[in-house]
Amino acid sequence: MKASAGGYARAVDVPHALELMAGADGAGRFLAGGQSLIAAMNMRLSEGDMLIDISRIAELGGVREDGERLWIGALTRHAEIGRNPLIRAHVPLLADAVRHVAHAAIRNRGTIGGALAHADPAAEFPACILALGATLHTRSTDGDREIPAEAFFEDVFTTALEEGEMLTGISIPKAKPGETQIIEEVARRSGDYALTGLCLVRRTEGHRLTIFSAGPVPMLARGAMQALDAGDVDAAIEALRAEIDPPSDTQASGSYRRHLAGVLLRRAVSRIQGESA
Repeated sequence: MKASAGGYARAVDVPHALELMAGADGAGRFLAGGQSLIAAMNMRLSEGDMLIDISRIAELGGVREDGERLWIGALTRHAEIGRNPLIRAHVPLLADAVRHVAHAAIRNRGTIGGALAHADPAAEFPACILALGATLHTRSTDGDREIPAEAFFEDVFTTALEEGEMLTGISIPKAKPGETQIIEEVARRSGDYALTGLCLVRRTEGHRLTIFSAGPVPMLARGAMQALDAGDVDAAIEALRAEIDPPSDTQASGSYRRHLAGVLLRRAVSRIQGESA
């Protein structure tokens, strides 16, 4: 099956991209890596879109330090996330997550901004930035906006991005001394979407735990976080399993996903304890 597009234009910079989007009468779609959008168009899940190619806008790429935070441009590709020395030093959770993301061809083309805007509930990067307490930066013809990760993911494939608004970058607090960041997931085969996964960040001020592929959006498991802060791993596992309501599908039942969540949490805590020893 072939994709059905309503047109194509390449933007030379962000203002040009926003101008093109404003002129698309609601039918515009930003095209970055295209790993999700083109697949959806090939399956005719999205038709008649005016594709606005932003892949060559230099200001949307790259990684830089910004005081106590790290800035990651929305067009930074998955493969670069995995090997960038600043990311590996200051937000290793993202670098570690890349090894779970699909296959090499997709990692070389897909962008972090595209993955976040697509908001697949089984994807790793949304859960990572939620666990890290990141801020998403957007731009539209009305100006710039900052959206906390906690407010960005609203439903399956649905975010707080407004019509005509572009995700330009993500800023993330740098890891402090002694901070540990862990991602764990279970998939049927390497490169498959996770049946269930979680991200665990331990900071001096407490734990942040997110669970993904267990509901319509990645979720902060606040009850489990409180139990972890109190040092009670068993209570944290019970709280996590009580907090989530995973779906059943052809890949796994909801009850199996709930069981896996507890197994992964115990595994993540064991890894943190091993790294701290």
